Amino acid sequence: MAVRVLGIDPGLTRCGVGVVDVEPNRTARLVDVSVIRSSPGDPIEKRLLTVATGLAELLDRHQPDAVALERVFAQHNLSTVMGTAQISGVALFLSAQRGLAVGLHTPSEVKASITGYGAADKAQVGAMVTRILKLAAPPKPADAADALAIAICHAWRTGVSGGTLPSAPGQPDGLTPAQKAWRAAESGTRMSVAPRSLKR
Repeated sequence: MAVRVLGIDPGLTRCGVGVVDVEPNRTARLVDVSVIRSSPGDPIEKRLLTVATGLAELLDRHQPDAVALERVFAQHNLSTVMGTAQISGVALFLSAQRGLAVGLHTPSEVKASITGYGAADKAQVGAMVTRILKLAAPPKPADAADALAIAICHAWRTGVSGGTLPSAPGQPDGLTPAQKAWRAAESGTRMSVAPRSLKR
């Protein structure tokens, strides 16, 4: 039986949203893909409302079984990471409000799941999403393709569609080094992690 996953590539100006149905054999089918936009000239509260309204409408229309979200990752551009974090909070709130579990995945985890290479570029991710979903052309803009990649990654890595797909083959606890580092950071636990495991 297929599971429906709604993937979100959080962004304040452009928030990518992709919905896919994934079978236990990893076959994925496109349900919907869109980008919610807010104007940089609007007050922050209005921009958050715009994105929240769009996300709520898509969640209610598609009734996903699970939500997947790109985990906020440290960036050099503070304004960009702040906007990403704010939209992530909105998405988490709306999902919890509907009783939906949310899977958080780092950019490198998504890239590795979709392309087999954790440092793949956006063009490579878009090309693989196109191939996996049997589309005529890569979804545009890149935020749309990224959202679909996040949704597919979640189904494949967690096995929510019914397949036996551990999130990290070979890891006794099922977590990748990046996931362990994030869990430790969120719980306030000190942990020694090789720097390369946290690269995008």
